[in-house]
Amino acid sequence: MPVTTEKRKPVVHQVKSWPHLFEATLSGVKTHDMRRVADRDYQVNDVLCLQEFDPSTETYSGRELAVRITYITSAEFPCALSGGGLHEDYCILSIKPLTEDVKWHA
Repeated sequence: MPVTTEKRKPVVHQVKSWPHLFEATLSGVKTHDMRRVADRDYQVNDVLCLQEFDPSTETYSGRELAVRITYITSAEFPCALSGGGLHEDYCILSIKPLTEDVKWHA
């Protein structure tokens, strides 16, 4: 599914986040997330429910963090360099932590 700019109600995407990436996002150091474009129809204002997942044990820790997508960079919506620097199968989601309550609907 390509990234689109069509207007629709924001969606909550439940996604895995490896421990070191989860911690960096939780601490505020990491303000972006790279994802496969084909996985979901990501749009600005959608919410990512980051679920900490350890790939070495294939288990979830139970920790979750909700972040809002504020900007999307992709081959379809490039920045100055991403036309040739970002593979068409991926997008970079600029994110910020949510401070509001979110209803979790996948």
